[in-house]
Amino acid sequence: MADPLPLGAGGWSVRAGDLEVRLSEDAAEVAAAQSLRYRIFYEELAARPTPEMARDRRDFDDFDRCADHLLVIDHARGHGAAGVVGTYRLIRRAAAAEMGSFYTAHEYDIGPILDYPGEILELGRSCVGPDHRTGQVMQLLWRGIATYVFEHDIKLMFGCASLHGVDLTELALPLSYLYHHHLAPPALRPTALAERRSEMDLIPAQQIDVRRAVAALPPLVKGYLRLGGNVGDGAVVDHQFHTTDVCVVVKTDLVTDKYYKHYERQRGRPDMALTSS
Repeated sequence: MADPLPLGAGGWSVRAGDLEVRLSEDAAEVAAAQSLRYRIFYEELAARPTPEMARDRRDFDDFDRCADHLLVIDHARGHGAAGVVGTYRLIRRAAAAEMGSFYTAHEYDIGPILDYPGEILELGRSCVGPDHRTGQVMQLLWRGIATYVFEHDIKLMFGCASLHGVDLTELALPLSYLYHHHLAPPALRPTALAERRSEMDLIPAQQIDVRRAVAALPPLVKGYLRLGGNVGDGAVVDHQFHTTDVCVVVKTDLVTDKYYKHYERQRGRPDMALTSS
């Protein structure tokens, strides 16, 4: 088994042709990620920006200051900030302690996650530009996350994943499927805060068309489920983002096993370079 790649701002990258995934290295690259988030969340998906966000055309909050920002850069478009076409926000325990909480704690009681032994990682603010929504880009993002997991010995990942829309009747099928088939075990189960909670158990289990339900899930949620992920109890309607959120919890065992093997296979491929400095 290979050692994890070195990590740190500018300390590693995964390259596939013109595409590269790595952590942001400067404020300009973080701003580029925030601009991409604005274009996707507020212009494409009709979230409601604050006046400050609308003025700057960037999606931002205080958590950006303590987070690591994972980027996909298309060098055919430009280097550094000019080439950012995908992003993920990564927050570990120490960063959350600096802020006083994780972002997810604004929607869920995450006590069971906080009690989990070892390092934990909150995933959030994931988006990819419309011209780059391919399997290759998503695989690069996951390879970046896997590298991060290796380096920091992450034991558990979690975060809010969004279903587009705020009408629970339209989302009843996927929400009910998640509740009946993928509810996290009690020892790891986050619970939606009472003042924000919407029930997920909207259709009896025996009435769920599993194939239709899975087809209705966003690709990101399906990706988490393929890694053995589960969801918390209760959904949260986010009117600012025009989404309905579920809290996803993923133990990293499958991530580390799958990607250690994957890295070993890729090392000899001329079109897939793993570099570090």
